[in-house]
Amino acid sequence: MQTTETLQPSATCEKSNKKVLELTVNNHPGVMSHVCGLFSRRAFNMDGILCMPVNDGKVSKIWIRVDSNGQPEQIVKQLQKLEDVQDVNYL
Repeated sequence: MQTTETLQPSATCEKSNKKVLELTVNNHPGVMSHVCGLFSRRAFNMDGILCMPVNDGKVSKIWIRVDSNGQPEQIVKQLQKLEDVQDVNYL
């Protein structure tokens, strides 16, 4: 039997050093691979990732849970340089 856990970023992340990055990206094949590849190349760990299309399906939102003890500001700067990333918010 499978159980599902509801993750509320504001409550869960305040107790730990976890933060959530919210990305708005173009929705087409390969975008998730580019984002994950950026994390992999910089040896920066993701604790969780969620992606879903919004509005008309041409745009997607990606939420990535990361450890704020690393250098999340540097990752945000690198994500903003990716061609398909429209916006990055650090929650």
